[in-house]
Amino acid sequence: MAENSKQRKIKDLIRLFQETEDGAYHFFDIEEIENLYNHFTDRSYYNRALKICNIGIELYPFSVDLILLKSQALVNLERYSQALDILGKAIMIQPNDPELLIMKANILSLRERYLEAVEILKEALEVSSSKDDIYFQIGLAYQNNDDMNQAIQAYKKAIEENLEHDGALYELAYCLDITGELEDSLGYYQKFIDSDPYSHLGWYNLGIIYHKLGKNEEAISSYQYAILIKEDFSSAFFNMGNAYMSLGQFSNALDSYQKTVDLEGPSAETHFSIGEAYEKLNHLDLALKYYRKAFKLDNFYDEAAFGVGNCLHLQERWYEAIHFFNKAIKLNPDREHYWLALADAEYKVGNLVSSLEAFQQAALLGPDNVNVWLMWSFLYYEQGDYSKSLELIQNGLEENPTEPSLYYRSVAYFIAAGKYKEGLAYLENGLILNFEKHQELFEFYPNLQNQKALLKIIDQYRPENK
Repeated sequence: MAENSKQRKIKDLIRLFQETEDGAYHFFDIEEIENLYNHFTDRSYYNRALKICNIGIELYPFSVDLILLKSQALVNLERYSQALDILGKAIMIQPNDPELLIMKANILSLRERYLEAVEILKEALEVSSSKDDIYFQIGLAYQNNDDMNQAIQAYKKAIEENLEHDGALYELAYCLDITGELEDSLGYYQKFIDSDPYSHLGWYNLGIIYHKLGKNEEAISSYQYAILIKEDFSSAFFNMGNAYMSLGQFSNALDSYQKTVDLEGPSAETHFSIGEAYEKLNHLDLALKYYRKAFKLDNFYDEAAFGVGNCLHLQERWYEAIHFFNKAIKLNPDREHYWLALADAEYKVGNLVSSLEAFQQAALLGPDNVNVWLMWSFLYYEQGDYSKSLELIQNGLEENPTEPSLYYRSVAYFIAAGKYKEGLAYLENGLILNFEKHQELFEFYPNLQNQKALLKIIDQYRPENK
């Protein structure tokens, strides 16, 4: 009922707005202007959003809220100079308004004028009570300007102002990782615990750094301390689940993810993670169930759509798998493993042309993905077109000249094509790169274990014979 009343009000406001476009005069209060602005912006009617802002500013020329809305409307229309102009005039009138300064800095950043944005944000620091957010914005500007060291210092200041600032914590860890300082930063995070051993956030953040460093057992211990201090700390349970996944302890991961759901309710991300854990445990029906739940909660979650498709693929439900692979690709066309999975499924149902197109796209997106070249070339090998399979493997080697799997597969294709001499030459290259991986050759082509010349070469490169 309340929703119907709200809809009626917005319809009445739209009617009044349309009458003003025809020359009529109507008085709007600020809340009505904001409601119309939000309605138009939500539907990407940016010109209309700008018009209602202009009407509002005529009525309330000194309203900071309306000036900010107008500047955002201009930004949405990519009219950055005009947005900066009205903000500059407003700042001259109200130089100590932090929201005006922050908005100006945001627009400068959009124009890639990052150092100018930093200077404006420093002005905002002097007059704002939300110093953590401003330090965070300064960090982002420095980061976008490729000055990671200055970004790190800004993020640290944001965290010192507010230990719970998730954005600053995340970006700080990212910058430390990029600069190779992540391990050295453990002391920085440890000092929060030293100053307050009962800080659940201190232990939690230490766990995040351990996880990023691949020290998952230490990460789990840190998360457990955080949970001992704060029993309903759902984020710690979720991240502990991720650490268990990295250790291959999938049942423990499931328990952690389920606790997260118990504490904060269902979410697409948590259901997706539960699906991943079930898939690793080979409980495909349960994995499928949770991937579907994740995709239902978020129809733009391409990884969830792919998860559904992958489970169906593993169950040999090829046509259903193709449907979901296409959904994932539509949402995110830049992931080569989506195209690779689609190529395989299309091949399984006999859609050869579609399969080849998908393989080609996978190779364009991920030329360093060895599986693309192995699977794509195998398609031609299975049809007896050895020259084409060899051509593709050669293309793969051009992109990945030190990948032994491609050399060993070349051996199989050359021998199948009757080119033993070339095959033995590629065998030597593979053995030099990685002797142990020569088993891949026998797994692919078991009959080669009867080839004495081939076995003799392998024995020559056997480590104990050197």
